[in-house]
Amino acid sequence: MPTTRKRIAILGSTGSIGKNVLDIVRRSDGQLKVVGLAAGRNIKLLLDQLNEFAPSMVAVMSEQLAQELKPAIPAGTALVYGKEGYKALASMEEADLVVSSMVGAAGLVPTLAAIEAGKDVALANKETLVAAGAIVMDLVKEKGVNLLPIDSEHSAIFQCLQGYKASQVNKIILTASGGPFRQKSGPELSQVTPEQAIAHPNWSMGAKISVDSSTLMNKGLEVIEARWLFSVPPDRIQVVVHPQSIIHSMVEFIDGSIIAQLGMPDMRVPISYALMWPERMALDLPTLDIFNCGPLTFESPRMEDFPCLGLAFKALEMGGTAPTVLNAANEVAVEAFLQKRIPYLKIPEIISRVLDEIGGERMEGLDDVLRSDALARLKAYNLIEESEGTVQ
Repeated sequence: MPTTRKRIAILGSTGSIGKNVLDIVRRSDGQLKVVGLAAGRNIKLLLDQLNEFAPSMVAVMSEQLAQELKPAIPAGTALVYGKEGYKALASMEEADLVVSSMVGAAGLVPTLAAIEAGKDVALANKETLVAAGAIVMDLVKEKGVNLLPIDSEHSAIFQCLQGYKASQVNKIILTASGGPFRQKSGPELSQVTPEQAIAHPNWSMGAKISVDSSTLMNKGLEVIEARWLFSVPPDRIQVVVHPQSIIHSMVEFIDGSIIAQLGMPDMRVPISYALMWPERMALDLPTLDIFNCGPLTFESPRMEDFPCLGLAFKALEMGGTAPTVLNAANEVAVEAFLQKRIPYLKIPEIISRVLDEIGGERMEGLDDVLRSDALARLKAYNLIEESEGTVQ
């Protein structure tokens, strides 16, 4: 066991990723220590986490939630709230590593605060790189910190690239499970309900991410992430549907060799790799039985039935803040679908219209990102309201 522990702060501790991060901490035999926890509205679970891990700081979404939590927090735990509270926790002096697992664009600003403070970041928040990839990666380079991917696909690529130069890479191959509707076509997709969309066949994820997986927008966002994480242009990123979720992604090198990372579909594996890098941690989890895992199959994604993937490539091609617009419109559309305000197939339609009408402006700073994000959300809200009026 190392003589010093790695101290971590978690943005999004009560979500799916956050809970898995804490499970890894429990399994770490003291190698990991929690010094900060940030959550949204799940005060009950957050309080349980505070009592178990006794961090030095906790952050919640609003002053009202802070007042609700205040009487019950352990002695010695500082309480902060709101955007400034999240930024304070992300940049806290005690943390060596910040886990960014807040859902949606809300994770961007605190993640930037962590990097600005010189913290290594374990990134599970897709929207950070989707909305502001150039800004984030420039800051990572300036501060000399490590940005460690938690997503299983990007973790797989990161692992495959260890020991190789970027000039040796020909292509990145992102695998996709295909989601719950892989074998459905247009007419069947028109009847999809939120309950069906969040029932992923292989992974246990939150509602928003599960819907994104079902539309293949999740994979589109991962394409944009990969472009920035690994400095690979979009025309050298390929998506392949692999229903078994055993191969988590692959890298093709300039000599034609392909290196793949395989394993059981369990998010705790890539999480532990990000938390412990450059070391690995022994995990008492089921491992892949290569002799009985069955055949591994691959398919091309059906872009005509799942246009969100194509929209992500389009946003990358448009450049500037177009990926920011794509992401914002998707968040609004998915939320409306989960609230049963729009049908399933309306999600890509809303995103496409917002992308066409707003496009993307030059990304020279965070203000450009936040402005494009706000404009895209407003446009998406308006289109949803128009759609509801038409139905009525």
